[in-house]
Amino acid sequence: MKIPKRIQPLVDDGLVDEVICQLMSGKEATVYMVRCGEEIVCAKVYKEANKRSFKKAAQYQEGRKSRNSRRARAMEKGSKFGRAQQEEAWQNAEVDALYLLAEAGVRVPQPYGCYDGVLLMELITDDDGDVAPRLNDVGMSAEQAREDHEEVMIYVLRMLCAGVVHGDLSEFNVLVDAYGPVIIDLPQAVDASANNNAKAMLIRDVDNMTNYYGQFAPDLLGSKYAQEMWALYEKSELTPESELTGYFAEATDNADVDSVLEEIKAAFAEEEARLERIKDANEVEQSL
Repeated sequence: MKIPKRIQPLVDDGLVDEVICQLMSGKEATVYMVRCGEEIVCAKVYKEANKRSFKKAAQYQEGRKSRNSRRARAMEKGSKFGRAQQEEAWQNAEVDALYLLAEAGVRVPQPYGCYDGVLLMELITDDDGDVAPRLNDVGMSAEQAREDHEEVMIYVLRMLCAGVVHGDLSEFNVLVDAYGPVIIDLPQAVDASANNNAKAMLIRDVDNMTNYYGQFAPDLLGSKYAQEMWALYEKSELTPESELTGYFAEATDNADVDSVLEEIKAAFAEEEARLERIKDANEVEQSL
């Protein structure tokens, strides 16, 4: 196929030898299958900020720190240089998260490097060598759903122990190969200790996964893994070896009207996000 403009510099530099095909186009990036020497990998081309439809990006970027004080000041002021640095930070966040989470024992694609807004990383495949399907395209038995749900909860736990919340985890951001679930799409990953939205995002991530697997194993519905994890995390008692039960006793104090209203708003936001994910998935399928 014709070499995309953003990948051409990588071809010129000898990092990419051939662009084989487009795999998908989402709200924040377009992903291609490329050949680097003898290896077939993914090239994730991040869309420019003005073309990206990822909503409420500021919520996800809260708490991200730049080690360079000049860059940090420029990002705060919103200057041209600052916007460029913010864009670079958005892209590098995924690379950093991939390395960090792989080290923490979370199954994610292996990153090979990010070059001018193009992330080269491992291509996840099935037994036949074809691109692994997304979770939303996979059916399963109740037993398999329970097994995979448990594995994903372990990954979420390990992520939180590493100080990371995915922030956009759903059946659309998980691939399934012969060994089970693989977590993908992490540019919006948040710092669990520095982002005020981290708890709500963790609960939403876990609810998304539980609701999906719950279609096949209804007994999973109603579990409270996120609340259990967060309670342990707040007490500094969460470890990668923590054994979760899925049960969590909610506070029995008198109802806090403000908290109830926040929960209602969160529920509306979650439903809006779910519909947005379905819309994005349909757009991706139509574009292929």
